[in-house]
Amino acid sequence: QVQLVESGGGLVQPGGSLRLSCAASRSVSGIFSMGWYRQVPGKQRELVATVTSGGTTDYADSVKGRFTISRDNPKNTAYLQMNSLKPEDTAVYYCKVVYFAGREYWGQGTQVTVSS
Repeated sequence: QVQLVESGGGLVQPGGSLRLSCAASRSVSGIFSMGWYRQVPGKQRELVATVTSGGTTDYADSVKGRFTISRDNPKNTAYLQMNSLKPEDTAVYYCKVVYFAGREYWGQGTQVTVSS
């Protein structure tokens, strides 16, 4: 059983920054990919950013140049640095990990609200 604990969400002004963290209960060495997804009530959950074990990253067009995904293996933690936040970034953000064995896990979600 793998547990993912997310933190770092909150309320921020437009143009501000937040850093989300996702701490795994097991080493990330066996993880094929880690990703962040977000969801707004009434809409489908959408990809924000992913990073593979080889370091390849992928970002949604809407966040390119503003968000950065990274991993800290000794701390079993992934991060999503979010800069230049916009009101349309408001959503619940979920961390997702996929292991080489094919198993998939989700974090509990953390609320990000961008508002004046």
